[in-house]
Amino acid sequence: MRGHPQNALVAHLPLRHPLDREILRLAVPALGALAAEPLYILVDTAVVGHLGTPQLGGLAIAGAVLTTAFFLFNFLAYGTTAAVARLLGAGDLRGAAHQAVQGLWLAVAIGIGLALLGLAFAPAAVGLFGAGGDVREHAITYLRISSLGAPAVLVVLVGVGYLRGLQDTKLTLLVAAGSNVANLVLELVLIYGLGFGIGASAAATVVAQLGAAAVFVAILLRNVTAAKVPLRPHARRLRALVRVGRDLFVRTGSLLAALGLATAIASRLGATELAAHQIAFQLWSFLALVLDAIAIAGQAMIGRLLGAGVGDEARRAGRRMVQWGLVAGVVFAGAVLALRSLLVPLFTQDPAVAALARDVLLAVALLQPANAVVFVLDGVLIGAGDLRYLAKAMALSSIVVFAPAAMLVLRREGPLLALWGAIGLLMAARLVANAARFHGPRWQVTGAERA
Repeated sequence: MRGHPQNALVAHLPLRHPLDREILRLAVPALGALAAEPLYILVDTAVVGHLGTPQLGGLAIAGAVLTTAFFLFNFLAYGTTAAVARLLGAGDLRGAAHQAVQGLWLAVAIGIGLALLGLAFAPAAVGLFGAGGDVREHAITYLRISSLGAPAVLVVLVGVGYLRGLQDTKLTLLVAAGSNVANLVLELVLIYGLGFGIGASAAATVVAQLGAAAVFVAILLRNVTAAKVPLRPHARRLRALVRVGRDLFVRTGSLLAALGLATAIASRLGATELAAHQIAFQLWSFLALVLDAIAIAGQAMIGRLLGAGVGDEARRAGRRMVQWGLVAGVVFAGAVLALRSLLVPLFTQDPAVAALARDVLLAVALLQPANAVVFVLDGVLIGAGDLRYLAKAMALSSIVVFAPAAMLVLRREGPLLALWGAIGLLMAARLVANAARFHGPRWQVTGAERA
């Protein structure tokens, strides 16, 4: 086994590197918090599923709308992490608290807007999925009630970003775990104990989200009071946050559009292809979630090091996290290859779907090393505040590389594996763009603020 490439890779990754302790200190709790985030919908699914099939169908539609909407505003977490970490590195804790206060103002403003949109346009959003009858009514009910929690969800994103920027991912894990437990208890009491319907499930989640938001606001207010930071909005800081949000919104929106196009094309290839694609995509998304923990460590560490003026140390940290990501990607690839015959039956008993899914999981496995490096470099560049570049690179990769390849598959009615080949081209384009940027010096802007 001496010549095995995976062994050779690990051999070049000394286990006692000086940066490993800090990377793991940030990444491991971040992984737990990331895993806790989808549990809101998962718990709702488990509880609502016992109410009936129409209720479960309604939840599926409303959950898809909510997940997409809130994911688009992840810039409130990512942008806050990078800015706070940079200010922390520069020794400006007062500035870090002030940054978070401005993030809260933006989160509340956007959150109120989202809540009003959800209340007014829930029927239209649900209508895009073509649902009718009881499923439609349950989806509208869940979506409207859940919309009331939008300000709390976005405040939580800012709170998470603030603590990550302060290099504290443990507390974010504790808050995420506590809010999920509260959500579960409330749902069991309201639905099983008191006999309420799907609306109670949404209401319980909103209450849990409000509780998490209250914890983060309390933490921030304590630090704001200690630093004597004013709570009023600051026009220049808010404009800077909007610019950051715009760039990250473009980046995230481009990715969501590409992945949505892939699902739309898979649906036109046939029911078997769509089912197999969904299995592969869900596993791909789960592995991306795990790898994102290293990216979050990158956001926090790189921002702090650049803020402290040690650009060379930031590059060393970035290289080390890429090494960790690459090893994780190779391990995940091996795991998918070894376990794909066991994983597929967990999702389907249809022989045709199972056979196709096993083939597509080969592509999922082969993509993991590249995915890992892409996600880690995303985190490094976000931590560096190099957001406009990331937005342009993602948009170009999606529009110039992925979309033509995916549409060619549709026009020629190609196999599902060809569609996943297009996804592979998307990841390859992102890898080239991110690696080229990291190799150069333009992301290594030091100081309390990136110009």
